[in-house]
Amino acid sequence: MTKVALMGEIHEDGLQILTESKFNYKNITNYSHENLKIELKNVEAIALRTAELPQNILHECKSLKIVSRHGVGYDNVDLDYLNKEKIALAITGSANAVTVAEHVMAMFLNLCKLSKKSDIIVRSGQFNLKASMQKNMLELYKKNIFIIGFGRIGKALANRCKGFETKVYVYDPYVETKIIKENNFFPISFEEGIKIADFISLHLPINEKTKYLITKKELSQMKNTCIIVNTARGGIIKEDDLVWALQNQIIHSAGLDVFEQEPPKDNNPLFALDNLILSPHSAALTLACRKRMAVETCKNIVHYLNRSSELILSNIVNKDILN
Repeated sequence: MTKVALMGEIHEDGLQILTESKFNYKNITNYSHENLKIELKNVEAIALRTAELPQNILHECKSLKIVSRHGVGYDNVDLDYLNKEKIALAITGSANAVTVAEHVMAMFLNLCKLSKKSDIIVRSGQFNLKASMQKNMLELYKKNIFIIGFGRIGKALANRCKGFETKVYVYDPYVETKIIKENNFFPISFEEGIKIADFISLHLPINEKTKYLITKKELSQMKNTCIIVNTARGGIIKEDDLVWALQNQIIHSAGLDVFEQEPPKDNNPLFALDNLILSPHSAALTLACRKRMAVETCKNIVHYLNRSSELILSNIVNKDILN
C-alpha cells in the first residue's frame, strides 16, 4: 500500500481521495529534524503545507517519489535536491487563483475607499470627520492596474479588474507578449509599469531575482496616489523601505498578506501605520479554496503515482527535469 505523509492539516475532502485510492496516510505534527528523518523514511509521497523540507531531510526519504504542495509557492522545499534525485514537485495550480485574486480586489477597494478609517470614525462618534477624508479617497474606475507576474492568479486578477473598466498593464518576462495582448491587456516593462500605475499587485515567487524587487528606489518612482498589494511572498517588497514610503506619503497605501518574517514580530513598525491593511497569509484560506487545494494536492499524488493519464502536467513544477 502506498504510504503518504501529511505535513500540515488539510481538508477531509482531500483525504477522501487518498482513502478511495487505497493510499495509507499519516499525519505528522512533530517537525523536528530528528523526527522527520524517522517518519518520512519510507513514504512515497508527502503532502506539504508550510513546513520546511530541506536537503538533509529529503536525503533520508529513500522511497520518496513526489512532494505535493498545498498551494503554489515552494520556497519551503529544496527544489535543487528534488531535481537531482528526480523527485516530482507538484503545486495546486488551479485551486487558489480566484480566491487570491478576490483578496487583492478586497484590499484595493478597502484601501482606496479608506474603509478601515471610515469604520473607526463612525464607531468613535466622529461621523462629521468624513469631510476630512475626501482628498484621500480614490476609485478603481478607469485607473491603471499594474500586475507583476501573469500566472493563474495574475490572470484571474486582471479579469476581475475588467469590471471596473480599468486599463490593465502586465509585466512578466516568462509570458509571451501575444498572450497578454490576446486577453486585451497591455504588456509593459517593469520600469515603466511602476511609474504609471495607480494600483500594483505582485504575483511572483521569491528568489534571488525577486528578493527586494521593490525598494526605496522603486517606491520613489511611483505616484503618490499609488496603492500596492503583495499576496505573493514576503521579501519581494523590502519592509523597512515600505514603512518609509508610507510614513512619508511617498505612496497612498499598501496591503500585505505576506511578510519577511512570518509571523512578524510584535514590534514590527508596519503595525503603527494607518495607511496599511494586513492579513495573516490568509488570502487563499476560504473554506471553498481549502477544499479545492486539499483535493488537488491529493489528486496530484494519486495521479502521478497511479493514474498518469489524469495528471495535470502544468502542476508539476519540475516536469522538464523529469521528462
